[in-house]
This record gives sequence, C-alpha cells and structure tokens, in this order.
Amino acid sequence: MPTADRTNSPEPRAALLSPGVVAAVVVGALWRFGVLAVDKWHQPLLLNDSIYYSGQAKQLARGVWFRELFVDQPGAEHGPLTSVLMAPLSWMDHPEPWQRIVTVLCGVATIVVLAAVARRVASDRAAGDRAAGDRAASDRAAGDRAAVVAAWIAALYPNLWMNDGLIMSESVSTLCVAGVLLTALRWREAPSVRRLVPLGVLLGLAALARSELVLAVPLVGLWCWVEARRDWRTPVLMMATAAAVLAPWAVFNLARFEQPVLLTTNDGTTLAGTYCDQAFSGPDLGNWSLLCVADPPGVLADVDPSVRSAELRSRAFAYARDHAERLPVVVAARVGRSLDLYGLDRLVDQDEGEERYRWASWAGIVAWWALAPLAVVGLRRIERSARRLLLVPVFTVAVTTVLFYGAHRIRSPLEPTVVVAAATAISAWLMARSGARTAAPSGELS
Repeated sequence: MPTADRTNSPEPRAALLSPGVVAAVVVGALWRFGVLAVDKWHQPLLLNDSIYYSGQAKQLARGVWFRELFVDQPGAEHGPLTSVLMAPLSWMDHPEPWQRIVTVLCGVATIVVLAAVARRVASDRAAGDRAAGDRAASDRAAGDRAAVVAAWIAALYPNLWMNDGLIMSESVSTLCVAGVLLTALRWREAPSVRRLVPLGVLLGLAALARSELVLAVPLVGLWCWVEARRDWRTPVLMMATAAAVLAPWAVFNLARFEQPVLLTTNDGTTLAGTYCDQAFSGPDLGNWSLLCVADPPGVLADVDPSVRSAELRSRAFAYARDHAERLPVVVAARVGRSLDLYGLDRLVDQDEGEERYRWASWAGIVAWWALAPLAVVGLRRIERSARRLLLVPVFTVAVTTVLFYGAHRIRSPLEPTVVVAAATAISAWLMARSGARTAAPSGELS
C-alpha cells in the first residue's frame, strides 16, 4: 500500500489534552448532563421515532431480536445501532432516562473527535504554507488553535447538543461521521491496513445508525482510491470491511421478511410521507407529513413490514410520476428547509415534536446562519484532499434531501463538516490577527 509523506502529522493526544479543548469538553458535558438531569430525566417520550428506538432496546435487553412494537411482525423500521447501544441500560422497568445517557455520552465524545479532526485539517493547510516558505511552526500552532475553536463550537452549537439526550439516532450517527473523518485523515497520514480497516468498520456502523449513510461508503472509497494513487486494492478492502459490518444485519433481514430487505423497511414510509399532497403544496411543502402514512388506504397494519414498505414505495413513485411538474418546486423547498432558508416555523414545530426546545431550535437556526458561511470560507482554505473528504457528508445529505425531504434531522450528518470548516476559518482569522499584532512593533521601529 502506498505511503504518504506527512511529517507534520499531529499527535492525537495533543488535541485531547490541550487546556482549551479540555475546558470545552467539560463545559459541553456539564451542559448536556445538566439538561438531562434538570429536564429530560423524567420527560415522557413523545409520539416520534424515540418510541421505536426505546422499545427495540427494551426488547433486546429481554432477548427479543428486533420485532415490531405493536404487532407480531419482524422489525427493521430503523437501523439497529442506536437500540443496540442502549440495550445494556434497558433491562429495568423504566429505562428511558438511562437510555438518554447513551446519546449524551455520544455528544460529549463528538466534541473530542471534532477537535482532533480540526487539528489535522488546519495542520495540513499550515504545512502547505510552510513548504512554500512561510512560518516554520505554523502547522502546530494552527492545528492547536483550530482544535480549541472546533471544540468550543461543538460544545455550544445548538444543532449538536439539542440531539444529545434524545432517544434517537442523530447523536450516534454524528459521532460515527466524525469518527469516519478522523480515521480517514489518520489513514492518509500513514496508509496501512491497520488504519484502513477501522475506517471501513466506522462506515459500516454509520450506516447501521442511519441507513442513508451507506451512501458515504462508495464516496469514501473513491476518496481512498485517489489518495492511494489509484490503487484499487485500497477502496476494495475498505468497502469490503464496511460490507462485513453490515452483512449480519442484512442477512438477518433477508431471512425474516417476505420481500428483500437489507438495511431498513423505512424507505417506503419515508417516501410515502414526502410524495403526497401535503408535502407537495401548502405549509408542509418540501417536508415529511405523518398524515400521508398514518392510515394509508388498503395497507393493513398486520401485513409484513417489507410488503407494506414495497406498497408504500410503489404508491410514492406513482405519485411522483403523476406530479412530475411539481418536482422542481418541491426539491427547491426541500433544499431551502435543509439550509434553514424556508419553512422555518414548521421546522421548529417539527423539532419541538421531537423533544427539542423551541428556543434552542431557533438558536440553532441563527447559529447555522452564522457558521454555514464561515464553513464555506473555511473549506476554501482547507487542503484539497481534506476538503474532498469533508464534502462527503455534504453530498450524502444533499442526495437524501433531494430524494426525501428537508429537516434538521436529515441535515445532522453534515454538521461535523460545518463545525470543522468554520473552526478552520475562525482559526485562520485569529492567527492573522495574532500575526498582525506581532508584526506591528517591528514596523514602528523601522
């Protein structure tokens, strides 16, 4: 396997032990656990996907392997990873507070991982400057500063901490995406099988947390192929590892449903809720509507979920064909929702229905407006190889948004890219100001 000459590669421990990063992690953890203890600990579950994840975790704790909650049918409405992680804390009568701890811990871990990602990304850029004859120590200084900035953004960014403490998949999948970015950068520094296999494992786990993240597997494979100087063995090994992680779940599903199911039966439900009258016009334009799937005519509750999903999928495709002239408007609305540019009131209503605070949802929108432009600036500064990697979650979310709907949940996998890229831009600005202050006295003396 080809080797890489990246002598500037930072030690991961430096990012973890930096006082600024440690302080951000402590503050982020105290805030998340404080919200959990003060408000979420005794909060009942609302009518949303948390009921499914919690119920599946309870079943697993009792030795029941992925059955539907209310009918005697096999269940794969969502990926298994979130429920599996919660299962060890789900054996008691009312485990919901303890299940929430799992996503809080994932959120705290995400702060640390994003700090390490930002440190590597910013160091790469500074190393390129150094090769051109700029500051000799700029790589380490830029990386350290970016790690601190990224940690504080991740600790305080509402679009991250709002998900922590919910019994849903966003915190788990966001941590997986951040882990993929970090592991891929570590492999790039010193390509080896020992570093490539964990990358495939994390990609597989990400897809088991949110099924649409399976799109990232070939994209990261393509990135690895380019980084390995077009050596096809590298992406094949990485994608084979990801497939091996996914295989037990896929084989399990193929053996128990009437129709072929690999990752989830949720595609039919999602499509039916987005290709219908409510989502093609009116206040829910570009959104997902429960009304479209609450009681679909001719689809019985006791039908095998794979058959039901196939029927809903077929109806959604037929609706899309019959209303093809509306698709450009609908897709534009979906993208607008994902970018917090359209349908804000309904987005906030949706967040509130999923146990996110209304005020925090609005704060997250404002924070997005501030960070997204900074992220664009930061991406332009980031070295080309790392930029391509950071764009993988962006592309995955873009495809999911265009095909399904726009929402903060759908956008969550790209938040790590926003945090890292924005931190890079802010760090570069702080470095420039610091350099200007240092240069000023010498300019006055001359």
